[in-house]
Amino acid sequence: MSLLPHELELLSPARDIEIGRQAIVHGADAVYIGGPTFGARHNASNSVSDIAKLVEFAHQYRVRIFTTLNTILHDAELEEARKLIWLLYDAGVDALIIQDMGLLQMDLPPIQLHASTQCDIRTAEKARFLADSGFSQLVLARELTVPEVAAVHAAVGDSATIEYFIHGALCVAFSGQCYISHAETGRSANRGDCSQACRLPYTLTDSSGAVVAFDKHLLSMKDNNQSGNLEHLIDAGVRSFKIEGRYKDMAYVKNITAHYRILLDEIMESRGEFVRSSSGTTRHYFRPDPDRNFHRGSTDYFASGRKVDIGAFDSPKYIGLPVGHVVAVGDKSFDVETRDTLNNGDGLNFMHKREVVGVQVNRAELLSATAGRGGKTQQGDGVSVYRIFPKDPTATYTGLKAGLPVHRNRDHAWDMALTKDSAERRMGLWMRLGELRDAAGAVTGLTLALTDEDGIAVTVEQPAELVMAQQAERAVDSLRTQLGKLGNTHYTALGLDVELSQPWFVQASVINQLRRTAIERLDAARVAAWVRPARKAPVQPPVQYPEKSLSFLANVYNDKARAFYREHGVEMIAAAYEAHEEPGEVPVMITKHCLRFSFNLCPKQAKGVKGVQGQVKAEPMVLVNGDQQYTLRFDCKPCEMHVMGKMRRDIFQSPPPSVFPITFMKPNKA
Repeated sequence: MSLLPHELELLSPARDIEIGRQAIVHGADAVYIGGPTFGARHNASNSVSDIAKLVEFAHQYRVRIFTTLNTILHDAELEEARKLIWLLYDAGVDALIIQDMGLLQMDLPPIQLHASTQCDIRTAEKARFLADSGFSQLVLARELTVPEVAAVHAAVGDSATIEYFIHGALCVAFSGQCYISHAETGRSANRGDCSQACRLPYTLTDSSGAVVAFDKHLLSMKDNNQSGNLEHLIDAGVRSFKIEGRYKDMAYVKNITAHYRILLDEIMESRGEFVRSSSGTTRHYFRPDPDRNFHRGSTDYFASGRKVDIGAFDSPKYIGLPVGHVVAVGDKSFDVETRDTLNNGDGLNFMHKREVVGVQVNRAELLSATAGRGGKTQQGDGVSVYRIFPKDPTATYTGLKAGLPVHRNRDHAWDMALTKDSAERRMGLWMRLGELRDAAGAVTGLTLALTDEDGIAVTVEQPAELVMAQQAERAVDSLRTQLGKLGNTHYTALGLDVELSQPWFVQASVINQLRRTAIERLDAARVAAWVRPARKAPVQPPVQYPEKSLSFLANVYNDKARAFYREHGVEMIAAAYEAHEEPGEVPVMITKHCLRFSFNLCPKQAKGVKGVQGQVKAEPMVLVNGDQQYTLRFDCKPCEMHVMGKMRRDIFQSPPPSVFPITFMKPNKA
């Protein structure tokens, strides 16, 4: 498996290598990043040479690097995917996150494989199958409850690590089970190019045509936040805690990584049976706050059971944190009463009807401040009034009036703070200064032995002419001071022993060179000592897949994937939706989110309610956006909603998507 049962891994996203570095500095135990192509985030790609640089940095801290190669592949792309995988292996990548089973039929390097959330792992049976088929880590469906996660872990045991999304944007559909984007635009979510139809406004009607909801974002979910469920997830068997966000910016990754680093560290401190899976200790220079990043509201989704309020129906935009209310409106400015500090460059907004109206602050002037804590009158403590000069005349902001609540979705001061160094991560180090002696026992120089927190040790010898110090105590203190200068390194001194037969006077340049050489050798020794996790061998003979037939929902897009499933006992295999062999109405989205439940029209909600029981039936409903119309059908036994639709004729008649643009290159060896 990937992790030992007592290890906990915080897994952070990286849009590029610089964000990846900062994720590590801010506390990530592993980072996942897109390669040059074949990743499920089409616009978050990186060259192999850049990934190699991130790998070298990460392995210093025993941090693992995973590359996403989790799209379904056309036959014409398999060979290019194979070449890319070998390049990634040569670059030192620790694991691939994949969806396409065709890759398991190819000549791959012994690189570890992780089953993407796109594999739609909802059942213990499927999880066990994937674990037995060679996957070391399983990314479970976001929709699973904590007890369902525990059932998966019980089935898998220690044969594979359980990975679970704990934060970030939520796809409304089960991952890998959404085809609306391809049906309407030809852009396939399973090939990393989703058009995000789920964020559009829809009107919902019932079977009689009556409007249940008008022009609402009915398929838009709030954002995932499992801050309160971490211990429950640990007890259920989760060992890798994944943050969503390969499109997200540096501030998001720093803030959210720091937030969960602190929470997991607190759990490990109170429960000594768990340790982090990488090395070092992180110190943050700011107080993390998930509410300061873009989000659509927070939900723990289905982790603790089904809830009514998981949707962000009013707007898919970020409203931000409440900061106060408007007290006056002029021609060129408006006044806001607040307990916060407002700054030039802030982004404010307010709701007008159902729309979010954004206001870019050119200038914020403090007009007055009343007494705050301790009776002191100061900005940002008590109640203050700011005059806001927006980018545009106030008349252009429809609905702006006195009494209106105001939110802030961009805190310029916060953002600027996170553009600077906002954390450091260091590994513990024990240092011992000793004497270098010749065969006759004469002192001919100094030695410096370093041992880090992982037990990796190096010793450096430095010939030097030594003279007895005139001031013994001062000389020893000077040696300690010079040796302890570890500011630009990965380390912090946990102990420093000076074992000399007598106090020697040593020039600072000699000690500095000795320290630098020792640190360089320790860095090299850490990289050399890193043991990349091996590829897991599948169970032999091949285990049987839980089903004998597969519909297009299995996303089989190439002959090698078909061969994989046949080898595992599947007899009938339909082509993926992207193959354009499904002309009729099919489920273009399968989701745990249920609109009948959201609007209190679920038969299960009515169960036992006098006068209502038996009156509510799971009849079809209809979603409409412009000329797009979808029938909703409800499978009440597993509690799922199926969005039924058909592929646009021009999309269906066009050639199926076949070849990604191939842009990868060999890593630099320098």
